[in-house]
Amino acid sequence: MEKYIDIFFNSFSGYFNYLVDEIQNPSLTNYFWWLIGLSFLVLSMEIIIPWRKDQKIIRKGFWLDVFYIFFNFFIFSLIGYNAISNVFVELFNDFLGLFGIENLVAFQVQDFPVWSQFLIMFLIADFIQWNVHIQLHKRSWLWKFHKVHHSVKEMGFAAQFRFHFMETIVYKVVQYLPLAMIGFGIQEFFIVHMFGVLIGHLNHANVGWDYGPLKYIFNNPKMHIWHHSKALPEERPYGMNFGLTLSLWDYIFGTAHIPGNGKDIELGFEDDDHYPQDFWNQLKKPFKE
Repeated sequence: MEKYIDIFFNSFSGYFNYLVDEIQNPSLTNYFWWLIGLSFLVLSMEIIIPWRKDQKIIRKGFWLDVFYIFFNFFIFSLIGYNAISNVFVELFNDFLGLFGIENLVAFQVQDFPVWSQFLIMFLIADFIQWNVHIQLHKRSWLWKFHKVHHSVKEMGFAAQFRFHFMETIVYKVVQYLPLAMIGFGIQEFFIVHMFGVLIGHLNHANVGWDYGPLKYIFNNPKMHIWHHSKALPEERPYGMNFGLTLSLWDYIFGTAHIPGNGKDIELGFEDDDHYPQDFWNQLKKPFKE
């Protein structure tokens, strides 16, 4: 027990020191400054080539979403998630040790070419996220948390990170086992993660792109806007276009639906008029329900 307590408390100082180092020392594999850079890049696109020209740059909910970016990307880990995750991993490894299993790595992808490491990691992670995303809409207890993301009423790049912290826990728990079975380098994981952030920013941005033929592979603003549509087709009561980075899964499994331009459709969900529009009340709302 003492070991787990030490891991828990050391994780706080460890992550704090890591975050300070990230801020003070920009580098090519620096999450903090890549996030800042990508955010300003996509914001610049919204300013220069806006799709909805009458939408303000500082749109409704902009500052709330900016706070969510830093909360879900850094603050949540700082105040406890990183510590709890480290304890969980140690407990899980100790549990495996009872059966003589040292680790779950089944595929040593470090021996593969770098491009194939990237591709394998990217495809597996995104396919898992696509499946989890569907469940966030289908399962009523998960939908209560996912409503936070769909409370966005005007779309912009920062809306990507408006989501309840419980979504992070659900995604990571489901992803842990399959990804633990694959050995991969931190550089490849960093590339996959930041590429996902860029595509996610663009999906939610006020830009009218669909990437031409690549729309059948990559999620895009003209596709994702329909995922946020308040009015859902009768035959799709749980929604459509569940892809995070890739649209590929939606086209393969028949969940793609783009009935029109989508530029000025109403966003949200049924009876969202009285849904809280501040961080603290959005945090508490699912638990109250």
